[in-house]
Amino acid sequence: MNTALFSHPACLEHDTGEEHPECPARLRAVLAALEDENFMFLDRRDAPLATRAQLERVHPAAHVAEVLDGIPVQGIRSIDEDTVISPGSGEAALRAAGAVVAAVDAVCGGEIRNAFCAVRPPGHHAEPDKSMGFCLFNNVAVGAAHARAVHGLKRIAIIDFDVHHGNGTQSFVEHDPDLLYASTHQWPLYPGTGSVKERGDFDNVVNACLPPMAASPEFRHAVQLQLLPRLDAFRPELVLISAGFDGHSRDPLGGLHLTEADFAWITTKLGEIADRHAQGRLVSCLEGGYDLRALASCAAAHVKALMAV
Repeated sequence: MNTALFSHPACLEHDTGEEHPECPARLRAVLAALEDENFMFLDRRDAPLATRAQLERVHPAAHVAEVLDGIPVQGIRSIDEDTVISPGSGEAALRAAGAVVAAVDAVCGGEIRNAFCAVRPPGHHAEPDKSMGFCLFNNVAVGAAHARAVHGLKRIAIIDFDVHHGNGTQSFVEHDPDLLYASTHQWPLYPGTGSVKERGDFDNVVNACLPPMAASPEFRHAVQLQLLPRLDAFRPELVLISAGFDGHSRDPLGGLHLTEADFAWITTKLGEIADRHAQGRLVSCLEGGYDLRALASCAAAHVKALMAV
């Protein structure tokens, strides 16, 4: 079994306007990096459209309708000061969530070992009834809900190494004892959630907070000491990753000093968790990363590590 790449040209049509950091050039940079000969054996697949029913396992039907039915015919409409939609945003959002659903189907069906979903808009800030922080729907949460509903999996772990805390994913997980959310992120930073005191109703949330200017030693220590033991104890049947690369030292929206090697290292560690407990089943989805050169190199390091697991 191999590693698959799920993406779709429609994800480039989510127009956020000039100078918005979450821009189509991000995805173009990632896809260009993955055209290198090191990735010639990637199983490349088009992301399908998620259905409204799939989204509604996470988001109330009224919210799904509000977002999709509110897509403008022309121009750009603001949802909040950070989050905008344009004529191509509806299909892009459905392809982004659909990529994770399809990747879950493929790993659970034994077609592939693991997958990376190179999509946008990102998802981890999207709460069940609120789009925010560049995110419309919560892609990894939709994938987790699909794994339970269709494949009968029970224990699912979502690991988030974006520089920003995934408030939307935590809100999806924190009331369910069979889900685990484990995050490393800069603290304090947008969106203001993710304190170590936030542990979920069933001690099923692990927030490993990193101070501004933290670098590789602090990051790896937090992962080794706080995240990996909890993941091993949880014994997930599926590992999902919110893969944000804005913790890189060059990123303009974060204050950490991580490197490509750090993202490759944590990917390998999470692959080992998936091997021990989840028959290797692992699906990763792109979240943040706003310096194009750093994003491309980090995503390439991440996928190369997935291919080697």
